[in-house]
Amino acid sequence: MTRGVGGHSPANVLKHLKGLDFPADKQKILAHAGRAPGPRTREVVEHLARIPDRVYRSPAEVMMEMGKIH
Repeated sequence: MTRGVGGHSPANVLKHLKGLDFPADKQKILAHAGRAPGPRTREVVEHLARIPDRVYRSPAEVMMEMGKIH
């Protein structure tokens, strides 16, 4: 996923993951992203909810899974 619009753009997703300590499981990722300020928070969380339920070692791993979904 190199480009996107709305809540699932790489920039929006990474902004919502900023400050999250990795490794992190899906629930921790969703909770952290849901606390981020911004008009696209709900959209980002909805898109992140589609990633597999596992532990991610970095934001890059999260983005790789997002790319497989879209």
